Amino acid sequence: MIRQPPLIAQHRAAGAKLVAFAGWEMPIQYSGVVDEYQAVRTRGGLFDVSHMGRIMVDGPSAGPFLQTVTTTNIATLKPWHAHYSMVCNHGGGVKDDIFVYRLGDPNTYLLCVNASNHGKILSWLLEQAQHGVDCRIQDRSGEIAQIALQGPITREVVASLGAPELEKLKRRESARVTIGGVSCLVARTGYTGEFGYEFYVFGPPETVWTILLESGRPFGVKPAGLGARDLLRLEMGYLLYGNDIDEDTTPIEAGVEWVVDFDKGAFIGRDVLWAQKQAGPSRRLVGFELTEKAVPRQGFPILDRMAGHAIGTVTSGNFSPLLQKGIGMGYVSSAYAAPGTAVAIDIRGKVVPAVIVLPPFYRKVPGN
Repeated sequence: MIRQPPLIAQHRAAGAKLVAFAGWEMPIQYSGVVDEYQAVRTRGGLFDVSHMGRIMVDGPSAGPFLQTVTTTNIATLKPWHAHYSMVCNHGGGVKDDIFVYRLGDPNTYLLCVNASNHGKILSWLLEQAQHGVDCRIQDRSGEIAQIALQGPITREVVASLGAPELEKLKRRESARVTIGGVSCLVARTGYTGEFGYEFYVFGPPETVWTILLESGRPFGVKPAGLGARDLLRLEMGYLLYGNDIDEDTTPIEAGVEWVVDFDKGAFIGRDVLWAQKQAGPSRRLVGFELTEKAVPRQGFPILDRMAGHAIGTVTSGNFSPLLQKGIGMGYVSSAYAAPGTAVAIDIRGKVVPAVIVLPPFYRKVPGN
């Protein structure tokens, strides 16, 4: 059965085109994908991301427990800070990429997990916590909504809300505030590459959504859907679970070794990842840009430009409105992974030349 986000009435009233996504009925667009994309890059966009999973982990052993089930060093997280991490299986494959927020209580953490992996990660955490772990794991997804306000103008929008502590937040810092009488955890995080905030709403989300939209409208803020969100994240080279990473890919292959802290001690998947790091992976996730006008898509073959044989597969691809060229990511044999390598993309039988580049494709604004 498909689920509806708590803001479904607001999306319908705004004329959103709704689609099924990860078991949810979500807005793919309102005024149009490119229009919403341009709004976020130049002004601001408001996203409903309540389909994401939100899991609370607290108790005396919460920190040590998360050390064993994530790849990053949880001990380095200060209260009211967050970082990007991954949960791996015993073979080093990525079960999910997540954000970990440490709250004011030093033994309380909020995990933001992908919608498609919500049930899987909750079950995995509960299974791992059976082994003498003194912590509580609670699925809070139904109680906490999630709204993202993203774009260069969003600092001014937030300044109009009467919560001065939010204006001072640095990247990946958070604070607990009240907006329109509704308690929110507000963090300087996001998935667009622009300056922005994410609101974890502990109350009626329609109140916060309406306040943010009305406060932002004079600045040019408009609602934005999943179509714009996917295009924005691709330009930054951000990974999409199910496309760019899954349980058959590792963080080393995906080029995000920086989220793996081998010095912190034992964690699930460490031995396999360490061995792969030492030997070097046989394939790597790369970025590429087309040198002729065309649109690459997931599943298209990546070719050796001279020999013509397949060397990999596109995992994410689209046409960048900003760069006016086709861009994408995909896994290739490691011998082809160096930036500047000439490759080609087979686009429905047409061989289109491309070159390997180092993401991000879009260089975000200073101070972001």
